[in-house]
Amino acid sequence: MGHREDLLEGAKKCLAEKGFVRTTARDIVNASGANLASIGYHYGSKDALLTQAFVELAHEWGDAFRPDVTGEGGSLERFRSVWEGILGRREQAAPMWAASMEIALSRDALPELRETLLASEPEGRRGLASMFTGTPEDELDERDVRTLGGLYQALLTGVMTQWLYDPEGAPTAQELTEAMRRVAEGLLGAKAGSGRGGTGAKGGADGEG
Repeated sequence: MGHREDLLEGAKKCLAEKGFVRTTARDIVNASGANLASIGYHYGSKDALLTQAFVELAHEWGDAFRPDVTGEGGSLERFRSVWEGILGRREQAAPMWAASMEIALSRDALPELRETLLASEPEGRRGLASMFTGTPEDELDERDVRTLGGLYQALLTGVMTQWLYDPEGAPTAQELTEAMRRVAEGLLGAKAGSGRGGTGAKGGADGEG
């Protein structure tokens, strides 16, 4: 590999080990075997190099993540199957998850990285919606991406955060599926109750009396 590729690999290693804020140009040089001047020559700045390294890490994880999903689209079996695939690769995904959290919490301190992450949001939501529903990505419309994709992204971000700071306490695929089942049953029950009396369970009870 040349200096450009060496620097990129060194930056990915530093991101995985130290994150964005604590990684210095000297760290990248030490990890890559290149020199300080080559960072500016090939990438313009340390932040630009780290941005590219993050993009590469995300693509590598996405390309490697091909879960053996079972179950019909939208079913609890599929829901559990997808989560088993995600959580089964949590160790490999941890550096990318941690980097994403660091970008989100940094707000305006890492503008280039934040813009990169924001630009990838729609694609990420579309991929999640497709994975959980079984619908091909090109058949999902903007509403699907915003609603279904947004919900699954929120779930993934929450589980990811819990796993990063409390691996033992984070929910398992089985627990997530059980929770989703109970939420769905509660929503359907509430809807049925509302339909009977127009005012929820109380209205239904009053109507029967």
